[in-house]
Amino acid sequence: MHRFARRVTRPVLAALLGLAAAVGVTPAVQAADLGVYSGYSDSGACSQSWVLGRITSRFAYQVRHVPNLPLVAISDFQNIRENRYLPAQENWPIGRTYCGAQVILSDGNARDIWYLIEEGQGFAGVGNNVEFCVSGFDRWFVYNGACRVLR
Repeated sequence: MHRFARRVTRPVLAALLGLAAAVGVTPAVQAADLGVYSGYSDSGACSQSWVLGRITSRFAYQVRHVPNLPLVAISDFQNIRENRYLPAQENWPIGRTYCGAQVILSDGNARDIWYLIEEGQGFAGVGNNVEFCVSGFDRWFVYNGACRVLR
């Protein structure tokens, strides 16, 4: 019975965590979860704590799982700004907010970061999606050289 309980519990727990992520509930993350971000004005969606928390969490995953990246974490976001906003329209059904900032990493270095918030593109269409690119950390050129896709 004990073995059966473990087999059932793990998939259920994974499904619940996936559902929580889809509706915007994120697990505890490092410094970005503290809500203390320096050097930004009210830049709308770009500076929302859930956006910065999701970036911080996904960056931590990225540096652990992509070969040859330094094991650093995001300590702070600075100079957060909205670069442009493309509202949803009939011929362009997904609203997009393009943002830029500077991140301070745990090794003390500052890097440029560009990110995109896509409305209604979260897991199974629930919530919003965030894509990001930290300068020098796009080893597989997912966002073209120098993060051009997200600028």
